[in-house]
Amino acid sequence: MKKRNYEIDMCSGTIMDKLITFSLPLMLSGVLQLMFNAVDIVIVGRFTGSEALAAVGSTSALINVFTNLFMGVSLGSNVLAARFYASGRTKEMSETVHTSILFALISGIVMAVIGLIFSRAALELMGTPADVIDHSTLYMRIYFLGMPFFMLYNYGASILRAVGDTRRPLIFLIISGLLNAGLNMFLVIVFHLGVAGVAIATVISQMVSCVLVLRCLCRSEGSYQLRLSDLTLKWQYLRQIFQVGIPAGIQSTVINFSNVLLQSSVNSFGSTAMAGYTAANNILSFLYVTVNSITQACMSFTSQNYGVGNYRRMDKILADCVVLSVGASTVLGCVAYFFGPEILTVYTSDPEVVKCGTEVLAFTTTTYFLCGLMDLFPGPMRGMGYSAVPMLLSIIGTVGTRIVWIFGFFPHNRSLSFLFLSYPASWIFSIILQIICLYFVRRRVYPASERKLR
Repeated sequence: MKKRNYEIDMCSGTIMDKLITFSLPLMLSGVLQLMFNAVDIVIVGRFTGSEALAAVGSTSALINVFTNLFMGVSLGSNVLAARFYASGRTKEMSETVHTSILFALISGIVMAVIGLIFSRAALELMGTPADVIDHSTLYMRIYFLGMPFFMLYNYGASILRAVGDTRRPLIFLIISGLLNAGLNMFLVIVFHLGVAGVAIATVISQMVSCVLVLRCLCRSEGSYQLRLSDLTLKWQYLRQIFQVGIPAGIQSTVINFSNVLLQSSVNSFGSTAMAGYTAANNILSFLYVTVNSITQACMSFTSQNYGVGNYRRMDKILADCVVLSVGASTVLGCVAYFFGPEILTVYTSDPEVVKCGTEVLAFTTTTYFLCGLMDLFPGPMRGMGYSAVPMLLSIIGTVGTRIVWIFGFFPHNRSLSFLFLSYPASWIFSIILQIICLYFVRRRVYPASERKLR
Protein backbone atom coordinates (compact mmCIF):
# COMPACT_ATOMS: atom_id res chain seq x y z
CA MET A 1 0.00 0.00 0.00
CA LYS A 2 1.47 3.31 -1.04
CA LYS A 3 1.65 5.83 1.81
CA ARG A 4 1.13 9.54 1.41
CA ASN A 5 3.51 12.08 2.87
CA TYR A 6 1.68 12.42 6.17
CA GLU A 7 1.24 8.68 6.68
CA ILE A 8 3.53 6.04 8.20
CA ASP A 9 3.90 2.43 7.04
CA MET A 10 3.46 0.65 10.37
CA CYS A 11 3.44 -2.90 8.95
CA SER A 12 6.90 -3.19 7.36
CA GLY A 13 10.42 -1.87 7.68
CA THR A 14 12.21 -0.70 10.82
CA ILE A 15 10.19 -0.08 13.97
CA MET A 16 11.98 2.18 16.47
CA ASP A 17 12.44 5.11 14.10
CA LYS A 18 8.79 4.91 13.02
CA LEU A 19 7.60 4.77 16.62
CA ILE A 20 9.62 7.92 17.32
CA THR A 21 8.33 9.59 14.14
CA PHE A 22 4.76 8.77 15.20
CA SER A 23 5.19 9.54 18.92
CA LEU A 24 7.18 12.77 18.72
CA PRO A 25 4.48 14.96 17.12
CA LEU A 26 1.92 13.38 19.46
CA MET A 27 4.21 14.08 22.42
CA LEU A 28 4.78 17.66 21.29
CA SER A 29 1.03 18.08 20.84
CA GLY A 30 0.43 17.01 24.42
CA VAL A 31 3.28 19.12 25.76
CA LEU A 32 2.14 22.18 23.84
CA GLN A 33 -1.43 21.65 25.03
CA LEU A 34 -0.19 21.54 28.60
CA MET A 35 2.01 24.57 28.05
CA PHE A 36 -1.00 26.49 26.82
CA ASN A 37 -2.97 25.20 29.82
CA ALA A 38 -0.08 26.27 32.01
CA VAL A 39 -0.37 29.73 30.48
CA ASP A 40 -3.98 29.68 31.71
CA ILE A 41 -2.80 28.80 35.21
CA VAL A 42 0.16 31.20 35.23
CA ILE A 43 -1.86 34.16 33.97
CA VAL A 44 -4.81 33.60 36.30
CA GLY A 45 -2.45 32.96 39.23
CA ARG A 46 -0.25 35.99 38.58
CA PHE A 47 -2.93 38.50 37.63
CA THR A 48 -6.02 37.32 39.52
CA GLY A 49 -4.64 35.64 42.66
CA SER A 50 -4.19 32.28 44.40
CA GLU A 51 -7.95 31.80 44.90
CA ALA A 52 -8.52 32.01 41.15
CA LEU A 53 -5.55 29.66 40.63
CA ALA A 54 -7.09 27.16 43.04
CA ALA A 55 -10.48 27.57 41.34
CA VAL A 56 -9.14 26.68 37.89
CA GLY A 57 -6.90 23.87 39.16
CA SER A 58 -9.51 22.22 41.37
CA THR A 59 -11.78 21.60 38.38
CA SER A 60 -9.32 19.55 36.30
CA ALA A 61 -9.93 16.15 37.91
CA LEU A 62 -13.68 16.74 37.86
CA ILE A 63 -13.67 17.80 34.19
CA ASN A 64 -11.73 14.64 33.39
CA VAL A 65 -14.32 12.49 35.17
CA PHE A 66 -17.07 14.01 33.01
CA THR A 67 -15.20 13.84 29.71
CA ASN A 68 -13.02 10.73 29.79
CA LEU A 69 -15.76 8.20 29.13
CA PHE A 70 -16.52 9.83 25.78
CA MET A 71 -12.85 10.48 25.10
CA GLY A 72 -12.09 6.81 25.70
CA VAL A 73 -14.44 5.92 22.88
CA SER A 74 -12.12 7.82 20.52
CA LEU A 75 -9.51 5.13 21.23
CA GLY A 76 -11.99 2.62 19.86
CA SER A 77 -12.33 4.74 16.71
CA ASN A 78 -8.54 4.82 16.38
CA VAL A 79 -8.15 1.05 16.78
CA LEU A 80 -10.95 0.17 14.35
CA ALA A 81 -9.88 2.73 11.74
CA ALA A 82 -6.24 1.56 11.92
CA ARG A 83 -7.30 -2.05 11.43
CA PHE A 84 -9.50 -1.30 8.41
CA TYR A 85 -6.93 1.03 6.88
CA ALA A 86 -4.05 -1.46 7.11
CA SER A 87 -6.15 -4.27 5.59
CA GLY A 88 -7.35 -2.06 2.72
CA ARG A 89 -11.07 -2.24 3.61
CA THR A 90 -12.04 1.11 2.10
CA LYS A 91 -15.81 0.97 2.62
CA GLU A 92 -15.53 -0.08 6.27
CA MET A 93 -12.89 2.62 6.90
CA SER A 94 -15.11 5.36 5.44
CA GLU A 95 -18.15 4.29 7.43
CA THR A 96 -16.08 4.13 10.62
CA VAL A 97 -14.92 7.73 10.03
CA HIS A 98 -18.46 9.06 9.51
CA THR A 99 -19.88 7.11 12.46
CA SER A 100 -17.09 8.37 14.72
CA ILE A 101 -17.50 12.04 13.78
CA LEU A 102 -21.28 12.04 14.25
CA PHE A 103 -20.92 10.30 17.60
CA ALA A 104 -18.35 12.93 18.62
CA LEU A 105 -20.83 15.72 17.85
CA ILE A 106 -23.65 14.06 19.78
CA SER A 107 -21.46 13.25 22.80
CA GLY A 108 -20.09 16.81 22.84
CA ILE A 109 -23.59 18.25 23.04
CA VAL A 110 -24.50 15.81 25.82
CA MET A 111 -21.38 16.79 27.78
CA ALA A 112 -22.18 20.50 27.40
CA VAL A 113 -25.64 19.97 28.91
CA ILE A 114 -24.28 17.81 31.76
CA GLY A 115 -21.61 20.37 32.60
CA LEU A 116 -24.02 23.29 32.66
CA ILE A 117 -26.47 21.48 34.95
CA PHE A 118 -24.28 19.54 37.37
CA SER A 119 -21.06 21.58 37.75
CA ARG A 120 -21.82 23.26 41.08
CA ALA A 121 -23.37 20.16 42.68
CA ALA A 122 -20.30 18.10 41.74
CA LEU A 123 -17.93 20.74 43.14
CA GLU A 124 -19.92 20.80 46.40
CA LEU A 125 -19.62 17.00 46.66
CA MET A 126 -15.84 17.41 46.34
CA GLY A 127 -15.81 19.75 49.32
CA THR A 128 -14.57 22.73 47.30
CA PRO A 129 -13.99 25.62 49.77
CA ALA A 130 -16.49 28.48 49.87
CA ASP A 131 -13.89 31.05 48.83
CA VAL A 132 -13.26 29.12 45.58
CA ILE A 133 -16.50 27.43 44.55
CA ASP A 134 -18.16 30.38 42.76
CA HIS A 135 -15.12 30.88 40.51
CA SER A 136 -14.82 27.12 39.94
CA THR A 137 -18.47 26.82 38.92
CA LEU A 138 -18.24 29.73 36.49
CA TYR A 139 -15.09 28.30 34.91
CA MET A 140 -16.60 24.83 34.48
CA ARG A 141 -19.85 26.04 32.96
CA ILE A 142 -18.12 28.15 30.32
CA TYR A 143 -15.55 25.41 29.65
CA PHE A 144 -18.26 22.83 28.99
CA LEU A 145 -19.87 25.03 26.36
CA GLY A 146 -16.89 24.15 24.18
CA MET A 147 -17.35 20.37 24.56
CA PRO A 148 -18.76 19.80 21.03
CA PHE A 149 -15.63 21.44 19.56
CA PHE A 150 -13.35 19.53 21.96
CA MET A 151 -14.91 16.17 21.06
CA LEU A 152 -14.89 16.76 17.31
CA TYR A 153 -11.22 17.75 17.33
CA ASN A 154 -10.14 14.74 19.36
CA TYR A 155 -12.14 12.22 17.35
CA GLY A 156 -10.92 13.77 14.09
CA ALA A 157 -7.34 13.65 15.33
CA SER A 158 -7.78 9.98 16.32
CA ILE A 159 -8.74 9.16 12.73
CA LEU A 160 -5.63 10.91 11.43
CA ARG A 161 -3.46 9.04 13.97
CA ALA A 162 -4.97 5.75 12.78
CA VAL A 163 -3.33 6.27 9.38
CA GLY A 164 -0.06 7.42 10.94
CA ASP A 165 -0.61 11.18 10.63
CA THR A 166 0.36 12.91 13.87
CA ARG A 167 1.93 15.97 12.25
CA ARG A 168 -1.15 17.82 11.04
CA PRO A 169 -2.93 17.59 14.45
CA LEU A 170 0.26 19.10 15.91
CA ILE A 171 0.08 22.02 13.46
CA PHE A 172 -3.58 22.61 14.30
CA LEU A 173 -2.80 22.55 18.01
CA ILE A 174 0.00 25.09 17.63
CA ILE A 175 -2.36 27.47 15.83
CA SER A 176 -5.19 27.11 18.35
CA GLY A 177 -2.81 27.14 21.32
CA LEU A 178 -1.15 30.38 20.30
CA LEU A 179 -4.62 31.87 19.87
CA ASN A 180 -5.57 30.60 23.32
CA ALA A 181 -2.48 32.15 24.93
CA GLY A 182 -3.09 35.50 23.23
CA LEU A 183 -6.75 35.56 24.22
CA ASN A 184 -5.83 34.65 27.81
CA MET A 185 -3.59 37.69 28.15
CA PHE A 186 -6.11 39.92 26.40
CA LEU A 187 -9.19 38.83 28.38
CA VAL A 188 -7.54 38.44 31.79
CA ILE A 189 -4.94 41.23 31.82
CA VAL A 190 -6.72 43.85 29.71
CA PHE A 191 -10.40 43.15 30.45
CA HIS A 192 -9.88 41.67 33.95
CA LEU A 193 -12.31 38.80 33.32
CA GLY A 194 -10.41 36.40 35.60
CA VAL A 195 -11.43 32.73 35.39
CA ALA A 196 -14.20 33.58 32.92
CA GLY A 197 -11.64 35.05 30.52
CA VAL A 198 -9.50 31.91 30.70
CA ALA A 199 -12.54 29.70 30.01
CA ILE A 200 -13.73 31.87 27.09
CA ALA A 201 -10.27 31.76 25.51
CA THR A 202 -10.25 27.95 25.82
CA VAL A 203 -13.64 27.58 24.11
CA ILE A 204 -12.64 29.85 21.19
CA SER A 205 -9.34 28.01 20.64
CA GLN A 206 -11.13 24.64 20.75
CA MET A 207 -13.53 25.86 18.08
CA VAL A 208 -10.61 26.83 15.83
CA SER A 209 -8.85 23.45 16.25
CA CYS A 210 -12.15 21.67 15.53
CA VAL A 211 -12.66 23.59 12.27
CA LEU A 212 -9.07 22.88 11.18
CA VAL A 213 -9.22 19.11 11.75
CA LEU A 214 -12.64 18.76 10.08
CA ARG A 215 -11.40 20.78 7.10
CA CYS A 216 -8.38 18.47 6.90
CA LEU A 217 -10.57 15.35 6.84
CA CYS A 218 -12.92 16.85 4.27
CA ARG A 219 -10.00 17.69 1.95
CA SER A 220 -8.24 14.34 2.42
CA GLU A 221 -8.28 11.76 -0.33
CA GLY A 222 -9.09 8.09 -0.04
CA SER A 223 -10.89 6.04 2.57
CA TYR A 224 -10.76 8.53 5.44
CA GLN A 225 -12.20 11.51 3.57
CA LEU A 226 -15.07 13.13 5.49
CA ARG A 227 -18.26 14.05 3.64
CA LEU A 228 -20.71 15.88 5.89
CA SER A 229 -23.65 14.60 3.83
CA ASP A 230 -22.62 11.00 4.65
CA LEU A 231 -22.63 11.40 8.44
CA THR A 232 -24.51 8.51 9.99
CA LEU A 233 -24.42 6.17 12.97
CA LYS A 234 -23.87 2.56 11.86
CA TRP A 235 -24.36 0.16 14.72
CA GLN A 236 -22.02 -2.55 13.41
CA TYR A 237 -19.10 -0.10 13.63
CA LEU A 238 -20.29 1.72 16.74
CA ARG A 239 -20.51 -1.63 18.56
CA GLN A 240 -16.87 -2.44 17.70
CA ILE A 241 -15.78 1.08 18.66
CA PHE A 242 -17.60 0.74 22.00
CA GLN A 243 -16.05 -2.69 22.59
CA VAL A 244 -12.61 -1.09 22.84
CA GLY A 245 -13.48 2.51 23.69
CA ILE A 246 -16.03 2.22 26.49
CA PRO A 247 -13.82 0.06 28.77
CA ALA A 248 -10.93 2.46 28.11
CA GLY A 249 -13.20 5.41 28.90
CA ILE A 250 -14.55 3.79 32.05
CA GLN A 251 -11.00 3.01 33.17
CA SER A 252 -9.92 6.61 32.66
CA THR A 253 -13.08 7.93 34.32
CA VAL A 254 -12.75 5.72 37.39
CA ILE A 255 -9.03 6.47 37.74
CA ASN A 256 -9.88 10.17 37.57
CA PHE A 257 -12.54 9.54 40.20
CA SER A 258 -9.72 8.33 42.45
CA ASN A 259 -7.96 11.60 41.59
CA VAL A 260 -11.11 13.42 42.68
CA LEU A 261 -10.81 11.62 46.02
CA LEU A 262 -7.19 12.76 46.17
CA GLN A 263 -8.30 16.28 45.29
CA SER A 264 -10.84 16.14 48.13
CA SER A 265 -8.07 15.07 50.51
CA VAL A 266 -5.90 17.94 49.26
CA ASN A 267 -8.85 20.33 49.70
CA SER A 268 -8.89 19.49 53.41
CA PHE A 269 -5.50 21.26 53.73
CA GLY A 270 -6.95 24.55 52.39
CA SER A 271 -6.54 26.76 49.33
CA THR A 272 -2.73 27.04 49.64
CA ALA A 273 -2.31 23.26 49.35
CA MET A 274 -4.86 23.24 46.53
CA ALA A 275 -2.80 25.79 44.61
CA GLY A 276 0.41 23.80 45.23
CA TYR A 277 -1.23 20.59 44.02
CA THR A 278 -2.55 22.41 40.94
CA ALA A 279 0.95 23.53 39.96
CA ALA A 280 2.58 20.17 40.77
CA ASN A 281 -0.12 18.25 38.94
CA ASN A 282 0.49 20.39 35.87
CA ILE A 283 4.16 19.35 35.95
CA LEU A 284 3.17 15.67 36.28
CA SER A 285 0.87 16.11 33.31
CA PHE A 286 3.88 16.93 31.14
CA LEU A 287 5.35 13.58 32.11
CA TYR A 288 2.07 11.78 31.41
CA VAL A 289 1.58 13.09 27.88
CA THR A 290 5.10 11.88 27.08
CA VAL A 291 4.47 8.28 28.15
CA ASN A 292 0.90 8.29 26.83
CA SER A 293 2.08 9.27 23.35
CA ILE A 294 4.20 6.10 23.34
CA THR A 295 1.19 4.08 24.53
CA GLN A 296 -0.91 5.47 21.68
CA ALA A 297 1.85 4.62 19.22
CA CYS A 298 1.95 1.06 20.58
CA MET A 299 -1.85 0.76 20.26
CA SER A 300 -1.99 2.10 16.68
CA PHE A 301 0.99 0.06 15.46
CA THR A 302 -0.37 -3.07 17.14
CA SER A 303 -3.84 -2.55 15.65
CA GLN A 304 -2.55 -2.20 12.09
CA ASN A 305 -0.28 -5.24 12.39
CA TYR A 306 -3.04 -7.25 14.05
CA GLY A 307 -5.26 -6.37 11.07
CA VAL A 308 -2.79 -8.05 8.70
CA GLY A 309 -1.79 -10.91 11.06
CA ASN A 310 1.79 -9.73 11.65
CA TYR A 311 2.13 -11.17 15.18
CA ARG A 312 5.92 -11.37 15.38
CA ARG A 313 6.17 -7.65 14.60
CA MET A 314 3.69 -6.88 17.38
CA ASP A 315 6.12 -8.31 19.96
CA LYS A 316 8.94 -6.14 18.63
CA ILE A 317 6.68 -3.08 18.77
CA LEU A 318 5.93 -3.66 22.46
CA ALA A 319 9.60 -4.24 23.33
CA ASP A 320 10.67 -1.02 21.61
CA CYS A 321 7.85 0.90 23.31
CA VAL A 322 8.99 -0.34 26.74
CA VAL A 323 12.48 1.03 26.04
CA LEU A 324 11.09 4.37 24.85
CA SER A 325 8.65 4.75 27.75
CA VAL A 326 11.11 3.89 30.52
CA GLY A 327 13.86 6.03 29.01
CA ALA A 328 11.73 9.12 28.45
CA SER A 329 9.90 8.99 31.79
CA THR A 330 13.11 8.40 33.78
CA VAL A 331 14.90 11.38 32.25
CA LEU A 332 11.92 13.74 32.56
CA GLY A 333 11.05 12.47 36.05
CA CYS A 334 14.56 13.21 37.32
CA VAL A 335 14.46 16.70 35.78
CA ALA A 336 11.12 17.37 37.52
CA TYR A 337 12.49 16.07 40.82
CA PHE A 338 15.75 18.04 40.91
CA PHE A 339 14.36 21.27 39.45
CA GLY A 340 10.81 21.03 40.84
CA PRO A 341 10.98 24.01 43.23
CA GLU A 342 12.38 26.27 40.49
CA ILE A 343 9.73 25.13 38.01
CA LEU A 344 6.96 25.70 40.56
CA THR A 345 7.97 29.35 40.91
CA VAL A 346 6.82 29.83 37.31
CA TYR A 347 3.27 29.17 38.51
CA THR A 348 3.32 31.17 41.72
CA SER A 349 5.55 33.40 43.82
CA ASP A 350 3.95 32.25 47.09
CA PRO A 351 6.62 30.24 49.00
CA GLU A 352 3.98 28.22 50.88
CA VAL A 353 2.37 27.15 47.62
CA VAL A 354 5.80 26.13 46.26
CA LYS A 355 6.46 24.13 49.44
CA CYS A 356 3.18 22.23 49.05
CA GLY A 357 3.89 21.55 45.39
CA THR A 358 7.36 20.21 46.24
CA GLU A 359 5.81 17.76 48.71
CA VAL A 360 3.53 16.42 45.97
CA LEU A 361 6.48 15.97 43.58
CA ALA A 362 8.72 14.24 46.12
CA PHE A 363 7.56 10.66 45.49
CA THR A 364 5.83 10.97 42.12
CA THR A 365 8.59 12.11 39.75
CA THR A 366 11.58 9.73 39.98
CA THR A 367 9.16 6.79 40.07
CA TYR A 368 7.20 8.01 37.05
CA PHE A 369 8.63 5.29 34.79
CA LEU A 370 6.27 2.97 36.70
CA CYS A 371 3.32 5.07 35.53
CA GLY A 372 4.65 4.79 31.97
CA LEU A 373 4.70 0.98 32.16
CA MET A 374 1.27 0.86 33.78
CA ASP A 375 -0.09 3.02 30.95
CA LEU A 376 1.74 1.05 28.23
CA PHE A 377 0.73 -2.57 28.78
CA PRO A 378 -3.01 -2.09 28.12
CA GLY A 379 -2.10 -0.42 24.76
CA PRO A 380 -1.30 -3.58 22.77
CA MET A 381 -4.30 -5.37 24.31
CA ARG A 382 -6.61 -2.60 23.11
CA GLY A 383 -4.92 -2.75 19.72
CA MET A 384 -5.97 -6.41 19.55
CA GLY A 385 -9.53 -5.55 20.60
CA TYR A 386 -9.22 -6.60 24.26
CA SER A 387 -10.13 -3.71 26.51
CA ALA A 388 -12.54 -4.89 29.22
CA VAL A 389 -10.21 -7.04 31.34
CA PRO A 390 -7.34 -4.50 31.32
CA MET A 391 -9.93 -1.94 32.43
CA LEU A 392 -11.00 -4.06 35.41
CA LEU A 393 -7.40 -4.75 36.42
CA SER A 394 -6.45 -1.07 36.17
CA ILE A 395 -9.42 -0.12 38.33
CA ILE A 396 -8.50 -2.75 40.92
CA GLY A 397 -4.80 -1.90 40.89
CA THR A 398 -4.96 1.88 40.68
CA VAL A 399 -8.27 2.93 42.19
CA GLY A 400 -8.41 0.14 44.76
CA THR A 401 -4.94 0.91 46.06
CA ARG A 402 -5.64 4.65 46.28
CA ILE A 403 -8.98 4.18 48.05
CA VAL A 404 -7.34 1.90 50.63
CA TRP A 405 -4.53 4.43 51.01
CA ILE A 406 -6.81 7.47 51.39
CA PHE A 407 -9.28 5.91 53.83
CA GLY A 408 -7.01 3.38 55.53
CA PHE A 409 -3.51 4.87 55.86
CA PHE A 410 -3.81 8.62 55.21
CA PRO A 411 -5.94 9.48 58.31
CA HIS A 412 -3.07 8.20 60.49
CA ASN A 413 -0.37 10.21 58.69
CA ARG A 414 -1.85 13.41 57.32
CA SER A 415 0.74 14.99 55.04
CA LEU A 416 0.81 15.74 51.33
CA SER A 417 3.96 13.70 50.76
CA PHE A 418 2.44 10.61 52.42
CA LEU A 419 -0.82 11.08 50.52
CA PHE A 420 0.98 10.97 47.18
CA LEU A 421 2.98 7.86 48.06
CA SER A 422 -0.25 6.20 46.93
CA TYR A 423 0.80 6.94 43.32
CA PRO A 424 3.86 4.64 43.04
CA ALA A 425 2.16 2.02 45.22
CA SER A 426 -0.82 1.85 42.86
CA TRP A 427 1.42 1.86 39.76
CA ILE A 428 3.40 -1.19 40.93
CA PHE A 429 0.29 -3.23 41.76
CA SER A 430 -1.32 -2.33 38.42
CA ILE A 431 1.81 -3.30 36.41
CA ILE A 432 1.84 -6.77 37.95
CA LEU A 433 -1.83 -7.32 37.09
CA GLN A 434 -1.45 -5.98 33.53
CA ILE A 435 1.56 -8.18 32.72
CA ILE A 436 -0.37 -11.27 33.81
CA CYS A 437 -3.34 -10.18 31.70
CA LEU A 438 -1.16 -9.52 28.63
CA TYR A 439 0.31 -13.01 28.90
CA PHE A 440 -3.12 -14.65 28.71
CA VAL A 441 -4.43 -12.32 25.98
CA ARG A 442 -1.37 -13.11 23.91
CA ARG A 443 -1.91 -16.86 24.33
CA ARG A 444 -5.50 -16.48 23.22
CA VAL A 445 -4.88 -14.24 20.18
CA TYR A 446 -1.60 -15.50 18.73
CA PRO A 447 -1.50 -18.67 16.65
CA ALA A 448 0.33 -21.50 18.42
CA SER A 449 3.36 -21.11 16.16
CA GLU A 450 3.77 -17.45 17.18
CA ARG A 451 3.37 -17.72 20.97
CA LYS A 452 7.02 -18.19 21.84
CA LEU A 453 8.39 -14.88 23.07
CA ARG A 454 11.05 -13.37 20.83
